[in-house]
Amino acid sequence: MTNSQKTDGKQTATGKFTHGNQIGNRFQKGETGNPNGRPRLTRLSEALRQQLSEAMPGASESTVAEEIAKTLIKLAISGDIAAISECFDRAEGKAPLTLDVGGKGGEPLLITFSFNNSNTRLINE
Repeated sequence: MTNSQKTDGKQTATGKFTHGNQIGNRFQKGETGNPNGRPRLTRLSEALRQQLSEAMPGASESTVAEEIAKTLIKLAISGDIAAISECFDRAEGKAPLTLDVGGKGGEPLLITFSFNNSNTRLINE
């Protein structure tokens, strides 16, 4: 803390709260300052959902969402790879990604730390 920064008597000179202060302990253990969490929908999501649920202009009894789905299917059938991928991702869920971080032949990964070019320490021996 610099000389220009003043404490309120509840912090040390380095800015840490002193033992027993009330300012740094506003919430009890397990209690959150945001009980409702982040809102699930944004204004954009709400607007899109509302527009997608409306009737498609010039189409009989179908919604905007249904017409978009029909267009996506037509593109997929014509061979559009992005459309095919989108259809499968939406219908089946995205395929899980796997990542192998092991050494050669599935052996454990050897990590070497070097300090000052003279001390070498091996982990996972």
